[in-house]
Amino acid sequence: MPDAERDTSCGLHLFWDEAVTAYDFGPGHPMDPARLSLTMRLVESLGLAAGPGVTVRAAPAAGESTLRLVHTAEYVEAVKFAAAHPERQDRRHGLGTDDNWSFPAVHSASALIAGQSVAAAEAVWRGETPHAVNFAGGLHHAMPDRASGFCVYNDPALAIARLLELGAERIAYVDVDVHHGDGVQEAFWDDPRVLTVSLHEHPATLFPQTGWATETGGPNAEGTAANLPLPAGTGDAGWLRAFHALVPELLAAFRPQVLVTQHGADTHLEDPLAHLAVTVDAQRAIAQELHALAHEHAGGRWLALGGGGYAVVDVVPRTWTHLVATAAGRPIDPATETPESWRAEVYRRTRRPAPLRMTDGARPVWRDFDAGYDPADRLDQAILATRRAVLPHHGLLP
Repeated sequence: MPDAERDTSCGLHLFWDEAVTAYDFGPGHPMDPARLSLTMRLVESLGLAAGPGVTVRAAPAAGESTLRLVHTAEYVEAVKFAAAHPERQDRRHGLGTDDNWSFPAVHSASALIAGQSVAAAEAVWRGETPHAVNFAGGLHHAMPDRASGFCVYNDPALAIARLLELGAERIAYVDVDVHHGDGVQEAFWDDPRVLTVSLHEHPATLFPQTGWATETGGPNAEGTAANLPLPAGTGDAGWLRAFHALVPELLAAFRPQVLVTQHGADTHLEDPLAHLAVTVDAQRAIAQELHALAHEHAGGRWLALGGGGYAVVDVVPRTWTHLVATAAGRPIDPATETPESWRAEVYRRTRRPAPLRMTDGARPVWRDFDAGYDPADRLDQAILATRRAVLPHHGLLP
């Protein structure tokens, strides 16, 4: 159950529609929609969905005018065509490829996920709720004119574009997925109103092979893209050290009106598609830090999204349930046992045993970068390269 000793309930709109599970590339694809439904069942079984200040909402699918805030009209039509003809291959638009299989609901389900994120952004901006979560979202690789990396429509970019349309002048986007948030960076590369920050595995060892420290924004927005590529094998201590060496200082300087965050769970040591070694406990710690930073620098306006994560049973449901609990102001004690009813549901659906507790048994600690760094350490080299590339643009010392 939520930790009563630290219950400081925040208002939260949790966006959920069971129909988002139609975002299903099919058997054998890593993006198994069970990760979404199992997360929601865990949220419900721990009493979070019915908790004080929490409203569970469903929003309509994003319409064409909304999708075109980021995506080209030609691409939207291509996605619709792929839905009607899933047997066809359209490599120019990234559809029907090894990563992005076409399926009959490819347009409708993608637009529905985007609709949840856009409505969540609207709710936060209009003051209907301080915090909103759409863990089905975070599909950060989609480009304006093509699908990429299991992502068809780029809901984080669409949410940000809608915030700009509503009048926001400074939006910060922080992406802690193991993969570079390339599609969001691309969408706002030359827009000084949007700060994009991505911590990810080094592009030399992981898709999409972008996100180098030298990528800092377009000529009209220098310093508004920040990328910290982490060496393969980085664990809790290094991941938290890197985050604290960059993100708080940048947010303090940028002074965002809204904080949008992407919480891909694929940084985990058990994720089959990447090479970091982070635990659920560190992922929980980062969610708590971003919650605090939203209150400190963005007036509490926080939109949190899901993202990658392919350890469908052992990792994703726990990580995103911690995210929901944090956003609700009712953090869950890591020692909490997972409910027996949820474990039974996991076994029924997957024939796999569920984790017994909401923790990996780790106690994440990190060493402050300001206390000194090792110039021979690969992680410290990466941190210093990013600080040198970005911080001077904000009047900060590297």
